[in-house]
Amino acid sequence: MRVSGVAPLIAVRDVARSVAFYERLGFVPEVRWPTYARLAAGENMVLHIAEQGGAPPDRPSVALTAPSSDGSAVSAIVVVQVPDCRRACAELTTSGVELLTEPATPAWGGEIRAFVRDPDGHLIELNERLD
Repeated sequence: MRVSGVAPLIAVRDVARSVAFYERLGFVPEVRWPTYARLAAGENMVLHIAEQGGAPPDRPSVALTAPSSDGSAVSAIVVVQVPDCRRACAELTTSGVELLTEPATPAWGGEIRAFVRDPDGHLIELNERLD
């Protein structure tokens, strides 16, 4: 098997609201339906957004669920690579996005990162590689 890419699909409560949020992160809608959107950013970067709910016929017995409303635990993090984490955070805060953490280099080094949440509570890491 040869893998040509990976594109996460996240469950949300309101597709339109989520599309608006991810547009502020630099994503552009390629497909937009009431219950689904495919967003792209740069070359080969795709994020699928689907309204939470029951399982479709081709995925029986597996429903999509957005994170819990209290946000105390997540099952995944969407990592968005950016060329300048501090600048990206400044742009986002100007547009009304609240940072969970200020940009910082973790103890292991090699990157600068900060965290935000999307409207459904998905944890988003803004990540600048330092290598």
